[in-house]
Amino acid sequence: MKIYDVTVAVSENVPIYEGDPRVSVDSVSRLADGDSANVSRLCCGLHTGTHVDAPNHFIDGTRRVDDLDLEKLIGRCVVVEIEEAVDAIESFHLPELDYDSGVERILFKTKNSAFWNEPEKGFRTDFTYITEAAARTLAEGGVKLVGIDYLSVEKFGSTDFATHMILLEKEIVILEGLDLRAVPPGEYELLCLPLKYRGGEGDGAPARTILRKL
Repeated sequence: MKIYDVTVAVSENVPIYEGDPRVSVDSVSRLADGDSANVSRLCCGLHTGTHVDAPNHFIDGTRRVDDLDLEKLIGRCVVVEIEEAVDAIESFHLPELDYDSGVERILFKTKNSAFWNEPEKGFRTDFTYITEAAARTLAEGGVKLVGIDYLSVEKFGSTDFATHMILLEKEIVILEGLDLRAVPPGEYELLCLPLKYRGGEGDGAPARTILRKL
């Protein structure tokens, strides 16, 4: 069974969305220094690398990441490839999903995937995003999870965050920062497990994410 790890590793050189906390990974104790064990410390924003957005990311008082419905995070999904020339995913780019067959999760593979070839160039603002109209079509169609291959589903510089709001109001899980470079379009089983924690605002979490070919 073919397994694709589509997770972008959390590291000190991973691109970070503008304004988010930087990543720090360091050693607290080391066997090489005579300590009794190797122990490391990781500090990062919760929207680093491959991560999920919970409704409370943009809608105060709503579901937090530790209370997400796991059923939405595991199950059949479809990877849809969008032409490289497309900067904004519109409703007419969306496939006719067969919800009766259990495909209720959609991941978009765009020109963004190539950005992961050069993480040293830092955060890109010219990433392909999902428009408000497309988000509404997805929400009305009964999708449970929407994923994209860069750090936001929203156009950079948005001030109303309409795409996020439309999806999160319906408690549709948003999965961002996917690495889909090696993944052909088609149907897969998605397994996405965000870090479970409590505290802060519960707005999101890094998530080890894999796809298994059906």
